[in-house]
Amino acid sequence: MDKTELLGLSMEEIERTIVNLGLPRFRARQIYHWLYKHHVHSFYQMNNLPKDLRHFLNKNVSITVPRVVKARISRDGTRKFLLELADKKRIETVAIPQFREDGKKYTICVSSQVGCPVGCKFCATGQSGFERDLTAAEIIGQVVVVEREIKQREKPVPGNRYLTNVVFMGMGEPLLNLDAVLKAIRIINDEQGIGIGQRHITISTAGFIPGIRVLAESGLQVTLAVSLHATTNEVRNRIIPMNRRYPLESLIESISYYIEKTGRRVTFEYLLLDEVNSSVQDAYRLSSIVKPLLANVNLIPYNQTDRVHYHRPDQDTINSFLSCLTREGVNVTLREEMGGDIEAACGQLKGRMSPARAKQEIGSANSK
Repeated sequence: MDKTELLGLSMEEIERTIVNLGLPRFRARQIYHWLYKHHVHSFYQMNNLPKDLRHFLNKNVSITVPRVVKARISRDGTRKFLLELADKKRIETVAIPQFREDGKKYTICVSSQVGCPVGCKFCATGQSGFERDLTAAEIIGQVVVVEREIKQREKPVPGNRYLTNVVFMGMGEPLLNLDAVLKAIRIINDEQGIGIGQRHITISTAGFIPGIRVLAESGLQVTLAVSLHATTNEVRNRIIPMNRRYPLESLIESISYYIEKTGRRVTFEYLLLDEVNSSVQDAYRLSSIVKPLLANVNLIPYNQTDRVHYHRPDQDTINSFLSCLTREGVNVTLREEMGGDIEAACGQLKGRMSPARAKQEIGSANSK
């Protein structure tokens, strides 16, 4: 008989599992804390449990976390992890450093799917195809494994937590796997679990309108980020195929509904592609979309990938676009590229090594 997997279960679900095994309910809380607060995933390391209980649990339930296949670190401190799931599928997760008064902390960029079905033309993930959704356990597994990996390599910090923000901007479209994403968020947010506040959690979407409406009615106070990337349906249809089903006008209407229901500010992600969406006219159209809304714009100069033949605008074009939005009174920031030298930046995640990288890693291993 298959063992019950504990990772990804809520406190109540672990309690039911433990009680069904004939154990006292309070043991569930101990296990829950070990899983999510202390990032311990072996029953034999749960040292406040009796030895015979640890052996019993190991025989009857399981804790399965992704395996770290490869970890790379950028010149700027960004860490990228290639993770292997139980079925040998692979995903990528990124930890982006924040240098604060209370020490170095990280924002973790988690994946929600293996690959992505949306197929955005500028995105390496989208060009890799789609394999399957992740479970809530596999989403949470990224958080606990990356926290553990960083803890082993960094100096101790106050509060014993390195990850302070979670963004669903890795591989996949989170709103197409919303049940698993919402379950993961509730455990990530739980003070008895991982304990990251809702306002420190961001969900990014390419514009899946039904998911935006469900999220608006969920009662969560997470941040919504919308990958807009174009100011006309003609251009957006070309670079984001989802727009053919959910055009700009309907998307903006759903965002207005989200703002009305939640009172939360929305972020528009806007990837600057040379000679595609980076003209001054595009900037004026973008300002007319954003200004009526409780929203801000995050400009992202394109990060080159080996599969996609778009180009980053020159600095003068980027500056002109930014200046136009500023003059129009738009709340706008220019995203500082992090992790570009290790293909950890926006749109660069593939879930597998490139042939060149794989050859390099094999050669490195053979030389040792």
